[in-house]
Amino acid sequence: MTQPIVVTLGDPAGIGPEVLAKALLAASVRPEQQPLTLLGSRWALDLAAARAGVKLPELPAVFSPDQQNTPLAMVDLGGEFDGFQFGQIDGRCGEIAVRAVEQAAHWCLEGQAAAMVTCPLNKEAIHAAGYVNDIGHQEILARLTGATATATVLMTPGLKVVHLSTHKSLIEAARFVTRDTVFAKLQLTQETFARWGMPEPRIAVAALNPHGGEGGLLGAEEIEELQPAVRDAQAQGINAVGPIPADSVFNRAIAGEFDVVLALYHDQGHIAIKVHDFHASTTATLGIPFIRTSVDHGTAFDIAGTGVADERGMVAALDAAGALVSGQLARL
Repeated sequence: MTQPIVVTLGDPAGIGPEVLAKALLAASVRPEQQPLTLLGSRWALDLAAARAGVKLPELPAVFSPDQQNTPLAMVDLGGEFDGFQFGQIDGRCGEIAVRAVEQAAHWCLEGQAAAMVTCPLNKEAIHAAGYVNDIGHQEILARLTGATATATVLMTPGLKVVHLSTHKSLIEAARFVTRDTVFAKLQLTQETFARWGMPEPRIAVAALNPHGGEGGLLGAEEIEELQPAVRDAQAQGINAVGPIPADSVFNRAIAGEFDVVLALYHDQGHIAIKVHDFHASTTATLGIPFIRTSVDHGTAFDIAGTGVADERGMVAALDAAGALVSGQLARL
């Protein structure tokens, strides 16, 4: 049997278990072609499915992916506790969610799993669980793998965006825009996209300042940092251009001129992706030694447990993981 993809359920109090339960019923999710191992608390999945009125498929219990001999199975982490409420920050939920991510990563590193797909964590809950240095999945995976250079790539049909930084304040993100950091991220994008089946991606670098700085009148970062970084990348054979004003670069990428845009801070890239096609957007992590994709939304505590969460992002994340395992990035 083909190596399975491990799917973590995320924070039990959020919408992760619900969107996963619904996604398992989608016609495009075919475990018989790409087996799935669900990892998390079975009680949370059962409860979320019941709230959503979803009948779960058969989920044989296993202890690890290498024991699995069916297209779909589940490793139950247990952890049921009194006082659970949907939509509430709870360190016990944060603990369960992080344990699942850590175990899935270990299986990927050990070669038991082909990739991992993650449902959302809640940052306050994982901090309440004692993981004070972990802001999210990217930081947890960097800690587990020893990765020193990571990046987030957001993907939605027709647009891919790599982020120079994500979990930084806007002021700190602007300070992070240097020749060295931009060049390193261009190298990481080139290397990772090649490994995923796109050997020569066309990379556009977004500008930081309005109108690309207007020749230095609105900021000097384009002249002093971004242009030199692009020249450095070009000298290494990387097909990079820019900086291009952020109010046009994403539209040009959607039109097919570029394969990916390097955005310079969190919202610059996230807004473009989510306005273009929020429900089909997914995320993946660059710089770690295995494939990890995820939904591109949070725990949505305001609607958790109500049964109304949209599963399209979960379906897309499962599809993206399968495509990257097969070296078919260009299909996404």
